Amino acid sequence: MRRGLAALAMLAASLACASPAEAALKLCNRTSYILYAATSAVSGGGSSTKGWTRIAPGDCQIARPEKLSSQSYLVYARSALAHSGPERAWGGDFPLCVKDANFALNRRGVTANCAGDVFAVPFATIETHNRPDWTTTFDDQPHFGALEAAQLAGVKRLLKDNGYNIAAIDAKPDKITGAALADFRKKMNFAERAGNDELFAALEREAVKRGGTPQGYTVCNEDGSDVVAALAERAGADFVTRGWWHIAGHACARMITTPLKEAAVWLLAQKPGGGATVSGPDQFCVTNQEFEIKGRKDCIQRGFVSAGFARTPTQGKSGSVVHINANGLVAP
Repeated sequence: MRRGLAALAMLAASLACASPAEAALKLCNRTSYILYAATSAVSGGGSSTKGWTRIAPGDCQIARPEKLSSQSYLVYARSALAHSGPERAWGGDFPLCVKDANFALNRRGVTANCAGDVFAVPFATIETHNRPDWTTTFDDQPHFGALEAAQLAGVKRLLKDNGYNIAAIDAKPDKITGAALADFRKKMNFAERAGNDELFAALEREAVKRGGTPQGYTVCNEDGSDVVAALAERAGADFVTRGWWHIAGHACARMITTPLKEAAVWLLAQKPGGGATVSGPDQFCVTNQEFEIKGRKDCIQRGFVSAGFARTPTQGKSGSVVHINANGLVAP
């Protein structure tokens, strides 16, 4: 059975290392994932939130090129769509509104009240100790220890995302990785002196072209509590229902990995042990155990139970990301 695995990585401790002459909020990536980060400055009862800052593995980027003078700063990061597997998230427990595309949002008040094409994600507070400059580093488990180590691990992960047979995502050089990297550079017709920026950009671009992560059906749990989820989709003239996927708090699971072909997918999400958080009027068959059930009629007679699913339109696209929380579906 296709299963979605969700994970939430913790934000690493912040390190003050920028000089006053470089007063800014800098973000460093000590993970093997390309990250896209959003930051927020809270001051005077309002917030200024913007994203997304792209940070390659082993790299650092300035997210806010200004002297840090707001009351507090917050950050949230997610892994790039180029990576296979469920989306990873680095954050905390302070919800703020964001958009999927690049954005800048100025809001009165700091309570997340998202509507339309914006949705809430859980930011983590950065303790800047009232310094005008600060650097925050994102880490993974296990820790790579150095930015250079994360860079090599990131190359391995992206080569694997591009279909190369990479055995382990670690910081150890090996012949297989070397051969894969040489083959990729040849395919891209890289100049001899092409640097890491060009390499990571090409690896990300080509991984997305493979149609892995952007396609299919992904559910992101924006609540702090874990949920289990099931889906229903058309299968010819009938339906098929599958479950359950465990989705950790503040994480995502890709529940369909192939391109979508129908106008909608139906979703049911509930707390482990019961209590629906996402449901609807359309009835499908389910069981308490992992299942794949063909057809939606005569559930009781076939030894199943009937449950109400929410219809989520796919808008004719090959990929769809649905956001949920404890109150149900979240726009968009």
